[in-house]
Amino acid sequence: MRFVELSLKLKPILVFSFLLITFLFLAVQRTYAHCPLCVAGAGVGLSLSRVLGIDDTITGVWIAAVLGASALWLSNMIKKRYVPFQELAIYLFVLVTTVISFYRFGLINEHNGLLLNLPKLTLGIIVGGVGFWLADKLSGLIRKQRGKVLFPYQGVVVPLGAMTVLSVGFYVLLNYFI
Repeated sequence: MRFVELSLKLKPILVFSFLLITFLFLAVQRTYAHCPLCVAGAGVGLSLSRVLGIDDTITGVWIAAVLGASALWLSNMIKKRYVPFQELAIYLFVLVTTVISFYRFGLINEHNGLLLNLPKLTLGIIVGGVGFWLADKLSGLIRKQRGKVLFPYQGVVVPLGAMTVLSVGFYVLLNYFI
């Protein structure tokens, strides 16, 4: 009986939320995405890792991918360059502030284990952040050197492939060597 009462109370909120989200999607005129498929792919990987109970180190890699894609997206929205290495500064700011907020709200703790004297989630975010940055720069360098991409969706495949390689590497390291 309580479930029915609760669902009746939540129904107007859910309808309003659905209408608001629908309106926001319809009102969008221009996308400033770094790579919308990359953000979506990283988000799916992150969601799957949490749902399946995958180790925090691997989850951290995918959190870093989502944060990295979002940071580069934000950087591309800002057309004017105000400081040297602005893109890198924004990237690091997003990663560092997220890790600090994770610590502040108790999402990162030592109870899940330490690797290299860091909580697993923090280590995963650091390694994933560096890996995502390098993979994105590698893809950009290939595109710049050749004047075109090597294959369709290269900008998506290279960073997500790097995140997958890092995830598999952590999996093998954690399950077979540590």
